[in-house]
Amino acid sequence: MDLGDGATLHVYDTGGPGPVVVWHHGTPNIGAPPSPLFPAAERLGLRWVSYDRPGYGGSSPRPGRDVASAASDVEKVADALGIERFAVFGHSGGGPHAFACAALLPERVSAMVGVAGMAPYGADGLDWFAGMGAAGVGSLTAALAGRDEKERYEAAAQYDAEMFTAADHAALSGDWKWFLDVVGPALEGGLGAPIDDDLAYVAPWGFQPSEVKAPVLLLHGGADRIAPVGHAEWLARQCATAEARLFPEDGHISVLRHSAAALDWLATHF
Repeated sequence: MDLGDGATLHVYDTGGPGPVVVWHHGTPNIGAPPSPLFPAAERLGLRWVSYDRPGYGGSSPRPGRDVASAASDVEKVADALGIERFAVFGHSGGGPHAFACAALLPERVSAMVGVAGMAPYGADGLDWFAGMGAAGVGSLTAALAGRDEKERYEAAAQYDAEMFTAADHAALSGDWKWFLDVVGPALEGGLGAPIDDDLAYVAPWGFQPSEVKAPVLLLHGGADRIAPVGHAEWLARQCATAEARLFPEDGHISVLRHSAAALDWLATHF
């Protein structure tokens, strides 16, 4: 999709006449919609639309983007596809971007699901790093110091398998091995897009979750080491329309086993 001035967004669309769910991907992923949820979506007659956030996959880089910019991008995608109303569904880093759409496109977003997402940095009454694994603390602390420090950190960073629980590793070897299909391509263009994501997460988002008026369902694992469960609890307190379903035994990936049920909920809110 041509945004003008040489900028593009790579858009995905499963097609069909049914209600639309806009998928917001995590960090670092491309935006391909989640194939493990295709059977549930087909059963419910739902259509997936999604896109690579700027800098990922086929979308042009946009250094300095904030979380709120997702709402403008999604609005342009929806306009181009002739879609007036839609729901949003975000996992992990996609959660804040789904919140952006729900807050800033109130006439168009019917409902939102957020799975294992994070709250704004500096949120009043939230110890933001509490329960986060060492890799996440290091990465996001570097982002707080600015792009130069973040780039230095990422150049030397090593993958830390401990960020995932045993349940997460089981999920990544089972139904959610799909992540292997979206992480690799996301990194083929380098680290620019994940760095842009992390800088946006710790900067002002450009809206408040409390602005959301549409129904919100939050799913979160109590053992999550990437986005600790306190983030979901804080978001649920801030957003008057939110319901939080917390699963003490689940981590950042394994909690997605509850996402088909979340689609059932979403289908009742179009």
